[in-house]
Amino acid sequence: MIISQNKPFEEILGFLKNSEKIVLTGCGECASACNSGGEAELIAIKAKLEDAGKQVLAFIVPETSCNYLLVRRDLKKIKESIDEADAIVSFACGDGVQTVAKQVKIPVYPGNNTLFIGEVERVGKFSEACRACGDCVLGLTGGICPVTRCAKSLLNGPCGGAKEGKCEVNPENDCAWILIYEKLKELDQVYNLTEIREPKDFSKIAYPRTLNLRNSGGGAIK
Repeated sequence: MIISQNKPFEEILGFLKNSEKIVLTGCGECASACNSGGEAELIAIKAKLEDAGKQVLAFIVPETSCNYLLVRRDLKKIKESIDEADAIVSFACGDGVQTVAKQVKIPVYPGNNTLFIGEVERVGKFSEACRACGDCVLGLTGGICPVTRCAKSLLNGPCGGAKEGKCEVNPENDCAWILIYEKLKELDQVYNLTEIREPKDFSKIAYPRTLNLRNSGGGAIK
């Protein structure tokens, strides 16, 4: 899940300093789950913008804001409002903002900050789980990601600065490599720690990345 949270309201107003007529969009998937872009949030933001003197012409929560075709379908439902509007504020992740922006000829501003790819621990509580590095090592580390969970993204063991099992960079976090060791011990795979891993090949995450399943078969196992 893409974890996001609303930008400060004053920052949003700053984007809209030259805009009076506004359309709001959200996301029915990740942002809704994060309480940053569902229907309830858009209704609340609409009221705040109107109190600030803005005219909100319409709002809509696309089924999935990062799906180009679904967003195009849903935007057609409020086409007249979009044609009249000065700007759109998208309360989705950064990808959702861009998906909307590709389809309109007015400015589209982000209403959210995109934080991380996360795990839903329970309702309303999320933790970062994946950095989308393009070269997954979870099979060697007991299903615990050192790139994400270690503050230094170390690949060959701990830095040596942990105290009482806690990270020296952020003592609120457990040391990722102690967690990895304990998990590998539980799985009887401690031998994985004897393998020296090469430095990350950052060419695998040369931005922007694409995946075309039509041409290459994509991620399918052959």
